[in-house]
Order: sequence, then C-alpha cells, then structure tokens
Amino acid sequence: MSLKLADNATGEAPDVDPSKFTAADVAAIADRLERDDYSDAFEGLNDWHILRSLAFKGSDLAEPYRYLLDLEAFDEC
Repeated sequence: MSLKLADNATGEAPDVDPSKFTAADVAAIADRLERDDYSDAFEGLNDWHILRSLAFKGSDLAEPYRYLLDLEAFDEC
C-alpha cells in the first residue's frame, strides 16, 4: 500500500482507511521509518502521517509501532 500526501498547499496527510491496510503493510511502513530509508524527507513524513493516522483511528495494527510516533500527552490548558 502506498499513499501520497495530498497535492495541495497545506501538505495535508492522506485520508487513511485502516481496513485497507494489512499487518504486513504497517510492518513495512514501520521498517522504513526505523531505517529512515527514503530518498527525501517527504516520503518519510508521508509514512509517519499514515502510521499516526492509523494510531489515532484506533487501529490495532499501529499499536506495536507507537514508539515511532513520539506521541506525548500535552496539557494545553
């Protein structure tokens, strides 16, 4: 599965449908992120956005790789 960032000025993350990903798809994304195996920074950012979107949508597929997202709880009050 290969998704690209939206072609617009805001650089929005792709709309991710968790049902279209397999465990192998997510493992491949995580592997690329761990190895930083990209020809440019935007490819890495795209994978990071996909993994982040899967995690935020509650996909169990992203759970083993949450450490790659550096998510922290922020108190913005």
